[in-house]
Amino acid sequence: MNAQPNPADVQASAGAISIRDLSKTFGALKVLDNVNCSIGEAEFVSILGPSGCGKSTILRIIAGLVEPDEGAQLNLWGEPSSRHNKQVGVVFQTHNMLPWLTVEKNIRLNCEVRGVPGEEITRRVDEILPVLKLDGFRDKFPHQISGGMKQRAALGQTLISQPKLLLLDEPFGALDALTRDQLNVELLRLWQKIRKTVVLITHSISEAIFLSDRVLVMSDRPSKVISDVRIDLPRPRDPKTTREDPRFGQYVTQLSTLMGVN
Repeated sequence: MNAQPNPADVQASAGAISIRDLSKTFGALKVLDNVNCSIGEAEFVSILGPSGCGKSTILRIIAGLVEPDEGAQLNLWGEPSSRHNKQVGVVFQTHNMLPWLTVEKNIRLNCEVRGVPGEEITRRVDEILPVLKLDGFRDKFPHQISGGMKQRAALGQTLISQPKLLLLDEPFGALDALTRDQLNVELLRLWQKIRKTVVLITHSISEAIFLSDRVLVMSDRPSKVISDVRIDLPRPRDPKTTREDPRFGQYVTQLSTLMGVN
């Protein structure tokens, strides 16, 4: 297993995301302290850390929703990041479906607001609904579908705009364990098909290992990256063979130790 315990000392490589000297203070509370990392094109990277350490703050800064402290360098595809970057899509833990619109109309809305021609939106919807296993529910309203379906629809709302970078802030965190595991399998299947760059915020060690190419482990607040662990498990992955691989258990032990669980 390949771990890099001092990523702050490693120069960020070219790729989708480059973060150098990223700090963030809210009033008197310092949340992030000189975070340094890089994420390559089409990588799936999870950020793992204790509650309140600033994982979601990093994601919101990457998305342009929160301003970093002065002195930070944040580049997306080699260019300084900016607000309202249309190449970035975000999915949060709570879906934002409008209750008076059907599944299809909720998914269409993002592109309609951006002025994408109707024919192109229809083509994208017809393509993405079967991938999300929602084709038979396109005419249902949010109250008529399960929580897992709502989160798949939330993914559809973001993916229909075809972002190059997908930011996931614990999108399945509010669901029961079985539904969460099922959606992780579907998310991995979807990613293996579309191969977008993905950053996932999670508290789950097993989820991070199953999905990711790399796992960035954060310290407690004020937080920084304390380890960058490459997950050397073969792809494509399925739950049974991946979790039966002895290396999976070794990664669980390694990440648990880094998180202070053991």
